[in-house]
Amino acid sequence: MLSIAAAPPPAEVALAALRAAPVWDGHNDVAEQLRVRRKDRLDGFDFRDTASTTDTARAEDGTPLPAMQTDLARLRRGHVGAQFWSVFVSAQLPEPQAVQATLEQIDVMKRLIARYPDDLQFAASAQDVAAAWRAGRIASLLGMEGGHAIGGSLGVLRQMYALGVRYMTLTHFRNTAWADSATDAPAHHGLTPFGRDVVREMQRLGMLVDLSHVSAETMRAALAVAGAPVMFSHSGAFALDASPRNAPDDVLRLLKANGGIIMVNSYPPYVSEAVRRWSAARAAEEARGKALAPCDPAAAAAALAAWQQANPRPEASLAEVADHIDHIAALIGHDHVGLGGDFDGIEITTRGMEDVSTYPALFTELARRGWSEGDLEKLASGNMMRVLKAAQAYATAHRGDPPIESATTF
Repeated sequence: MLSIAAAPPPAEVALAALRAAPVWDGHNDVAEQLRVRRKDRLDGFDFRDTASTTDTARAEDGTPLPAMQTDLARLRRGHVGAQFWSVFVSAQLPEPQAVQATLEQIDVMKRLIARYPDDLQFAASAQDVAAAWRAGRIASLLGMEGGHAIGGSLGVLRQMYALGVRYMTLTHFRNTAWADSATDAPAHHGLTPFGRDVVREMQRLGMLVDLSHVSAETMRAALAVAGAPVMFSHSGAFALDASPRNAPDDVLRLLKANGGIIMVNSYPPYVSEAVRRWSAARAAEEARGKALAPCDPAAAAAALAAWQQANPRPEASLAEVADHIDHIAALIGHDHVGLGGDFDGIEITTRGMEDVSTYPALFTELARRGWSEGDLEKLASGNMMRVLKAAQAYATAHRGDPPIESATTF
């Protein structure tokens, strides 16, 4: 009688996949934390362990900042082997100031990477990532969040690439003069002619076009122009959570045809429809309180606190993050999904995904749902490696194309 071997436990499948293919995370905001908490000064900052570090830094409203969600110890526990570090600056800044601030963000991340040579290795190509893995280090790439950071200049864009930036999110929370954001009133209904040139020039260089934060019209417009695979560095599925930060199914189908990748976010309002609706209700209640007591901020604040006590915020769960990944894989295949946690850029976290150490739990959940070891390896980093290699190959094929020129703005 033939015996049938028992299937390995989901945790074993997950661990085997992560050992073969470490996580390549699409978006982490440590650089923003360094700017907010430490004014970009690394003296006295220990990146080996930030979980128990008390910090005197405070948010703009005066509340103490919580512990960071990222450090070297937790990156190792999370099997993170490659990280796009976001060099983000506020879209509220005037564009020339945003360019300077972005350069400072690039500088502080390069200094942080150089400070820990046993653990981190700067990477600007797929080949650099593979070299870092062979050396047992975490490949550290730079991604620029928001097209305001180029100041309307293709020349600045080219210089950002020369400094090592390997993706740019076309917008952040506000429109630029050439692209619509997901969270601003439509101004261009996608991309302007200059915006289409930005996409073309990024791909000529080999810089990945990131469609997180842009409107659905901008997503479609960029995909119509793109000749190489694009990415979403930290988004989800609109079908499960109707945040405008997430990608609709028709866009996901276009992404498949493009050969690109969507890296799934862990921020609760983008993960859970219940949290998104609660957040909208809270915003409405806050506006109502201010309208009823325009001359009494304390009364408005007390009314909002009472509402929150009566209406506690629901929690997003790790299982819901897995639902987004499952939906995308079922719709467009396992070759087009990755992970972009947004850690240290979020003020609240999903239950079970509180920091960068929690990726093995997510992989275990997916293995429990029937994901094979091979498909988990694609999710972890195989898909992102393919996309970056394809972007590099496109740039190589267009090396002889002249730079796209545009008029200077001042």
